[in-house]
Amino acid sequence: MTGAAAAAAVKDPPGGRGAVAVWGIGVAVYFVAVIFRTSLGVAGLDAADRFHVNASALATFSLLQLLVYAGMQIPVGLMVDRLGTKKVLTLGAVLFTAGQLGFALSPSYGMALAARALLGCGDAMTFISVLRLGTRWFPARRGPLMAQLAGLVGMAGNLVSTLVLAPVLHGVGWTPAFAGSAVAGLVVLVPLVLFLRDHPEGHEPASPPRGGGGFVRRQIRESWSEPGTRLGLWVHFTTQFPAMVFLLLWGMPFLVEAQGLSRTTAGGLLTLVVASNMALGLVYGQIVGRRQCSRIPLALGTVGLTALLWAAVLVYPGDRAPMWLLVTLCLVLGSCGPASMIGFDFARPANPAERQGTASGITNMGGFLASMTTLLAVGILLDATGDNYRIAFSTVFVLEALGITQILRLRGRALSRERDRLVPAPVAASARSSPAGVGGAGP
Repeated sequence: MTGAAAAAAVKDPPGGRGAVAVWGIGVAVYFVAVIFRTSLGVAGLDAADRFHVNASALATFSLLQLLVYAGMQIPVGLMVDRLGTKKVLTLGAVLFTAGQLGFALSPSYGMALAARALLGCGDAMTFISVLRLGTRWFPARRGPLMAQLAGLVGMAGNLVSTLVLAPVLHGVGWTPAFAGSAVAGLVVLVPLVLFLRDHPEGHEPASPPRGGGGFVRRQIRESWSEPGTRLGLWVHFTTQFPAMVFLLLWGMPFLVEAQGLSRTTAGGLLTLVVASNMALGLVYGQIVGRRQCSRIPLALGTVGLTALLWAAVLVYPGDRAPMWLLVTLCLVLGSCGPASMIGFDFARPANPAERQGTASGITNMGGFLASMTTLLAVGILLDATGDNYRIAFSTVFVLEALGITQILRLRGRALSRERDRLVPAPVAASARSSPAGVGGAGP
C-alpha cells in the first residue's frame, strides 16, 4: 500500500508557476472562444434586421452552433485523449477564428449559418482541452478549483461581449465589429503554438492503445458505463441551460420586448449575470474542493432556486416584473455556470487519466443539449403565440424536472462507486458489512 501511495504521489503533477503559465495560455484561448460564442447574444436584434429573419430563424443561429458544439464533444474528447491538448486547441483556435471572420463578412443568412457552425466546431475543442491541461499540470486536489477558474475565465469572455462588443457593434456597425473581434483569435494562436505543452516533463501519460475504431468504441463504452460519467452529464444538463439560453440569445429580446427595458439597461442585467457567475465560481470551487459531499446539495439547490425565480418573474401580476425581481433573477442565473461545473467533479474521479477527455466530452454534452432544445423551443413558441414570453420560457421547467429525476436516480450508484475507489477494498468491504458503515460519511 505504501509503495502504491508513493507511486501515486510521484505521478501527481506538481503545479507551480510553470503550470499556471501553460494553463493560462489554454484558458486565454477558451476566453476568446467564449467571446465569439456569446457575441450573438448582444447582436440578436441586429442579426434579425440584417438577415431579415423571424424568431425561429434567429434561434437557428445559436441552435446550429450548439448542435455542432454538442455533437463534437465526444469526438473532441477522443481527440484530446489520442492527440493531446496542443494539437486540438490549435485546430480549435483556427476554426473559431475563421468562423467569426466569416460571420462578419456573410452577405446572406445561409452563409452566416455556415460561419456559426464553423465557429461552434472550433469552440467545441477548447473547454475539454483546458480541463485536460488542469488535470495534467496540477495536483488532483486542485481539480474542482481549476475547473471553476476555467469557467470563470469563460464568463469573463461573456462579459467582454456584453461590455465591449455591444457598444462597438452599435458604434461602427456589423462587419467592422465582428471582423475586428476576429483578430483576438490570431493573438492567442501565437503563444499557443510557441509555448503550450501537453504535460510537465516527467509526467507523460500512458500512451493510449492503438486500434482505430476499437479504441473509439472502447473509450466511449467504458466512460459511459461509469455511473459517475452519466451523473455528471445530467448535473451539467440540468444546471447550465437556464443561464446559457438567457445569455446566448433570448435574454436581450426578453428584457427589451417583454419587460420594456432599454438596451442599455438590459445589457446591464446581462452583465450582472456574468458578474454573479464569476463571483460564485470561486465560492463553488472552494466549497466542492473542501467538501465533496456538498456536490449534490449545491447542484439541486441551484436548480430549485433558479426555477423559483423564473416562476416568480413569469407569473408576476401585470405585464412587467419589477426591477428588483429581474435583478434577483439575474443574480441567481449567475449560479448556473458554477453549478454545471460540478458535473465534471463526478466524471473526473470515475475515470482513469487516459479516459478523462472522453468522459469530459460526454459530461459537457449535457448542458449544451439542454440549451439547444430550449433555444429552439422558445423560438418556436414565440412565433406560435405571438411573442408570449411567459409561455415560451415555461420550457425551462420541463427540462429541469427531467434533469432532477435523472440526478436522483443515478446519485446513489455513482457515489457508491466513488467511495469504493477512494477506500481500499478490504476497508470498504468491512465498512459495508458493519452497521456503522451503512450510514458513514461521504468522501
